[in-house]
Amino acid sequence: MKRGSILILDDDESIRSYLSNFLLTCGYETESFSSGADAIRRIGSGAPPDLLLLDIMMPGLTGLEVLAQAKRIDPALSVIILSGVGQIKTIVQAMRMGASDYLTKPFDNEELELAIENVLEKRSLRDEVRTLRRRLDLCATQFDLLSSNEKMTRIKEIARHVADFDVPVLILGESGAGKEVLARYIHTQSKRADRPFVKVNCAALPNDLLESELFGYDKGAFTGAANDKPGKFELANGGCILLDEIGEMSPQLQAKLLHVLQDGEYSRLGARRSIRVDTRVLASTNKCLKDAVAKREFREDLYYRLDVIRIEIPPLRERPEDIPLLCNYFLQKYGALYNSTSTTLPPDLNERLMRYHWPGNVRQVENLIKRFLILSDVESVLTDLTRTEPAAPPLHAQNLKELGAAAAEKAERDAVLRALEGTNWNRKLASEELGICYKALLNKLKKWNLDNRARTSHAASAPVEAEAAVPF
Repeated sequence: MKRGSILILDDDESIRSYLSNFLLTCGYETESFSSGADAIRRIGSGAPPDLLLLDIMMPGLTGLEVLAQAKRIDPALSVIILSGVGQIKTIVQAMRMGASDYLTKPFDNEELELAIENVLEKRSLRDEVRTLRRRLDLCATQFDLLSSNEKMTRIKEIARHVADFDVPVLILGESGAGKEVLARYIHTQSKRADRPFVKVNCAALPNDLLESELFGYDKGAFTGAANDKPGKFELANGGCILLDEIGEMSPQLQAKLLHVLQDGEYSRLGARRSIRVDTRVLASTNKCLKDAVAKREFREDLYYRLDVIRIEIPPLRERPEDIPLLCNYFLQKYGALYNSTSTTLPPDLNERLMRYHWPGNVRQVENLIKRFLILSDVESVLTDLTRTEPAAPPLHAQNLKELGAAAAEKAERDAVLRALEGTNWNRKLASEELGICYKALLNKLKKWNLDNRARTSHAASAPVEAEAAVPF
């Protein structure tokens, strides 16, 4: 059984041969190099070793220079320094730079094996702690989106099913609907859950900066590039990368991303060599990528590479039954943080929230609950909701007849909503209460874009509309 991989860097061939043969008998996989530059290329190839045995005194790149570059590529890399007598000052400097231990030549087999076992055991413990912390963090975020909606329950089932298949997932939905939460849920359910989850907002950076952020750069690639910098794809190696708002990515970067998806490798800016990575790609956008492809704003070949599994999250206005769940969740989540004793919302605010159209989706609910807990002022929250309602046409553009018609329609819409809410969105009972036929009510709901809301909200009218609360 292999106990780990060890890279040996020493310019003395006899020492390399001795170390390699001995470590192989101990059950370790080994690779040997005589050149610091070759060893750095190997470490940066996308699959770094578990341990580096590093000779301090070498021609070309010195041991300290190799240590510095190796740590920039993989900060978690364990390094044991092999030094000669009288190099205490250099050893101290190496330990400050991140070396795990040192051995003074000549050393015996037992001393070497014990040092390696201790270093790898510490690395294993660090990895275990990091994994547990990451799982706790992910568990804390994966239930930020609650739902009793049938569509959302189905989405969760799909996400759980595709989690362990290393294929791209394209997540569509309006801003604030929960695309990142869904991406994190997929990651936590996958076999990569103990590896990094890295998010990159493709709309937040100019294209030049986004390229260096995604793919990194080598020292000297451009003015100010004083050191090598790994990109997000390298940092996410073995785990997942979420390309948020991918519809904003430039055609040049789209071509480079396509190459990564096809071959699993790319080059840093200014680099002469390729880096191979094993990173699962999840992508999200609030754009219609099909339309972008038709307008030649998004590469068709990249679209079909990403569109292996497509999940579209419905906006909150199409699942109003989730509003009370979300409000209660955020009240519990932030109540203690903001020193608030409020555990429920006032009835008038609850009623208003159920009638609101929520253009900012779940994120807007979260911000509103924070505002309520901090200010404890229902009126200010209601005023803010009124400000963000769809604006009416300017008065100067309307005559009295148009104003009267608009006012009448608004009053009619409010009366219909009150009747529906009073009957738990039972459209048949609401139409009888309003004194209109059932078909007329359906036409009005369709006209006001409330037909989807009616379908998802009316839990009592038909079995297909009855839903159980499922945290998501």
